Amino acid sequence: MAASSKATSGQPTGAESVFSSFMTEVKEIEKKDSVLTSKQQIDRLLRPGSTYFNLNPFEVLQVEPDMKVEIIKKQYRKLSILIHPDKNPDNKDRALSAFEIINKAMKTIEDENHRKRVLNTIQEAKEKTEFEIEEKRKKLKKEGKPTSIEEDDPERLKATLYKTTVKLFADYERRRKELEDREQQIRKREREEEIANEDKTKKQKEWQKEWEDGRTKRVDNWRNFNDKKKKKKSSNKGQFRPPKPKLEQR
Repeated sequence: MAASSKATSGQPTGAESVFSSFMTEVKEIEKKDSVLTSKQQIDRLLRPGSTYFNLNPFEVLQVEPDMKVEIIKKQYRKLSILIHPDKNPDNKDRALSAFEIINKAMKTIEDENHRKRVLNTIQEAKEKTEFEIEEKRKKLKKEGKPTSIEEDDPERLKATLYKTTVKLFADYERRRKELEDREQQIRKREREEEIANEDKTKKQKEWQKEWEDGRTKRVDNWRNFNDKKKKKKSSNKGQFRPPKPKLEQR
């Protein structure tokens, strides 16, 4: 909250001044880092922890967030040619995985809503870094110590900002997955209940059908039974029946 209030107050903080002063130097560093061989680019995109490192599409394509989409597309095309599986026959499977990563990054940037969410996360990471730097200075000043910190060095500041950005993207991704898992569990339970109800209804219908189908048979059996009783009675009418013997009385 404090970081956001500083960013919206209209007054530049000490950290913001630092960011402005070293921006040119950082861009030069990033430019050097972006000139990698095919293998180095593939290794970069598939390095350990890449699941979280590659959540920032601008980092994947090695471009600045404030660049126009048209310029980013040019960088994407250069990178896609460099790591294309056909250009890396000896490393085809890894090249394909890396190629899919940059494709996903470009699609994210081209989508206006996704791009906006990514930019908001990057801005939040910057504000968070600025706020933490400012808090460090305040603490040192309060303790009567020099207010110079390691983030005064552009390389160190870049590393801190990068770490904060990666962590923030990772936190949001974990939350997204947790929410997705919960929703999936809810849908699964609802589907299980739906299947159970469908099965119950099906069994009730089958039982009802069997009962209806058996009604005719039961009625026929009952009629046959009564007919046999009647025939037996009628056949017994014409037969001679000897009188029952009387017991002798003394």
